[in-house]
Amino acid sequence: MRRLVLIAGLVLVALAAGWAIVQATKPVWYLRIAYPLAHADAIRGAAAKNRLDPALVAAVIYEESRFRDDVSSHQGAVGLMQVLPSTAREIARQTGGTAFETGDLTDPRVNILYGSYYLRELLDHYDGRDVPAIAAYNAGVGNVDAWLSTEGGKLSVNAIPFSETRSYVSDVLRTRRLYRKAYGSQLGLTR
Repeated sequence: MRRLVLIAGLVLVALAAGWAIVQATKPVWYLRIAYPLAHADAIRGAAAKNRLDPALVAAVIYEESRFRDDVSSHQGAVGLMQVLPSTAREIARQTGGTAFETGDLTDPRVNILYGSYYLRELLDHYDGRDVPAIAAYNAGVGNVDAWLSTEGGKLSVNAIPFSETRSYVSDVLRTRRLYRKAYGSQLGLTR
């Protein structure tokens, strides 16, 4: 009986060590299980049209909706990239869309295109700086502009005063790296 307990203990230790190695190195097969990718064509197309890193678009989708296109927030944001209908109406107006309806945001291609357009607007507003643009995607331009004014025009992840937004930005940046590693070729990235 003692021998059986010892063997079981050794097996558990070996399994735990193996899992620790997987967690530390995060091989591609693990990343693809933990971080799914859907709508790769729509992501590549919207990213190219809006001059974005497709891994950034995938990371925002993952953090916003975990690639569930039917999700909506308590604040009214809809779809994969959690686009607010008011933001989508403004994007439709700016881009010549005449027949936009809120229900269009449940279409993955439309949602990814509008979310990517908005992300490009934010990056342009913040001179291409990822941290304030991603923060504004989560907390709004008004909040980020105020933070930048108190931070001397520079905003690091650690200086973001809202813990939810600080975590969101950190998660998006980390997830972008993981999507590059796991799906670089599917996203059209060259290594």
